[in-house]
Amino acid sequence: MRIGILLSERSGADALRQLTDDLRRTADEGFQSAWLSHIFGFDALTALAVAGSQVPDIALGTAVVPTYPRHPGALAQQVRTTALAVGPDRLNLGIGLSHRVVIENMFGYDFERPARHMREYLSVLGPLLDRQPVSYTGETVTGNLELGIPDEGRIPVLLAALGTQMLRLAGRRADGTVLWMTGPATIRDHIEPTIAAAAAEAGRPPARIVCSLPVLVTDDVEGARERAARTFATYGTLPSYRAMMDREGAAGPADLAIIGSEEQVADRVREVFEAGATEFVGSVFAGGADAQRTRALLAGLAT
Repeated sequence: MRIGILLSERSGADALRQLTDDLRRTADEGFQSAWLSHIFGFDALTALAVAGSQVPDIALGTAVVPTYPRHPGALAQQVRTTALAVGPDRLNLGIGLSHRVVIENMFGYDFERPARHMREYLSVLGPLLDRQPVSYTGETVTGNLELGIPDEGRIPVLLAALGTQMLRLAGRRADGTVLWMTGPATIRDHIEPTIAAAAAEAGRPPARIVCSLPVLVTDDVEGARERAARTFATYGTLPSYRAMMDREGAAGPADLAIIGSEEQVADRVREVFEAGATEFVGSVFAGGADAQRTRALLAGLAT
């Protein structure tokens, strides 16, 4: 099983050094990948360029960079520079639409017809990541440029795809999807068949399905569920995640969190793979002894 860790953001003047230490620990423990969210803290690509340039031998990924605030040409330039900093064949670019409340209320962009936006975005981003010039004019995105960055290897693109249109786009035009707050039943019945069919129709390799969920090995299951409910409450209010919870029959984020003994957590992680995921990325949401137990269990599952 391919197992990764969702890195935690730090605060303060020493935050990037702490992130680098976390990445080094993750690599030393035997995890195959480390992923960093891009919300309102670190710029994920810049942070991974700093930390990843000092820690070899572990794959890196963004989960995920929002597209609307960044022209695809500018993002391609940043991504290819980051890939050059960390070394070839290490960086995985996870991108996503974000949410209406963020894109319209905070950034002031129009969030209408988001699938059209992503299709046009990929029409510029894709060729530039493949080191090709691009000349494209769409309704929401235009790009006429070429980048002169040295060869840094191939950079897979994963879409934060949950709905049917986005999953089909991810299968046809990207390397797969990176998920959050999406359980095994939904992967089995909705995510995997939709994206797999789209990739096959387009003549592409089987799509990757990277599943990230909160996870904790603990003896205090009820306490951990309460903590998960508080920590991840916002995701239960966002329409795209709420739709996945409804598909799964989950009342809220705590129902999707993987919590329990070593044996219980291992069984539920295996269930995620049996449903069709190709990689599991754990978001360890507590510290102390429980965090150590969780990381040890996940590292032991990594093969």
